[in-house]
Amino acid sequence: RKQRRTVKQLYRDLVVLGYTGSYDRVAAFARQWRQEQQEAARTAGKQAYVPLQFAPGEAFQFDWSEDWVRINGISTKLQIAHFKLSYSRAFFMKAYLTQSHEMLFDAHYHAFNVFGGIPERGIYDNMKTAVDKVGRGKQRQVNKRFYAMVSHYLFEAEFCNPASGWEKGQVEKAVQDARHGLWYDPPPFKTLHELNQWLQIRCLELWQENANPEFK
Repeated sequence: RKQRRTVKQLYRDLVVLGYTGSYDRVAAFARQWRQEQQEAARTAGKQAYVPLQFAPGEAFQFDWSEDWVRINGISTKLQIAHFKLSYSRAFFMKAYLTQSHEMLFDAHYHAFNVFGGIPERGIYDNMKTAVDKVGRGKQRQVNKRFYAMVSHYLFEAEFCNPASGWEKGQVEKAVQDARHGLWYDPPPFKTLHELNQWLQIRCLELWQENANPEFK
């Protein structure tokens, strides 16, 4: 597994060999190859299961949750963006009032800054801000604005099969842990900015408690 090339490494190797095409074409080829391998496994009678094992910097998982917090004395419904690095298990959360494209893009910007880099791929469900249409298998009509963000950061977006939450089980567990921990009895906040400062501090404090033992 340690010798496996990432898409970015493959692209750099191809450029050295004289390739003049775009990174997006290489990423699309890798994505299609992965889909064909999964389809071949299904037709061979094998269980279509992708092991949740990851190399450092390989992937992150993303999800939204909805929670309530008192802000300026008012109980406020918030949309929480959750990121979790699949190898180190480091995580990041940021609260918003909506799940709009602008909030989604802002969440990625802050998460990558806190993580100190951008993983090779992101794993998502079929949220409307990312997927315009769900096709057969892994085929997706990706939202143009979401695709522009992915192209800007140069990572590959992967989408779970419908009703297959286990494919991003790490971040879904993080959502449940936060709901029973951070959101069970949070302190009141004067502003949304103050809440997000508190969230970032708490995430950093909890990283070591949840880190991959190999990463500590």
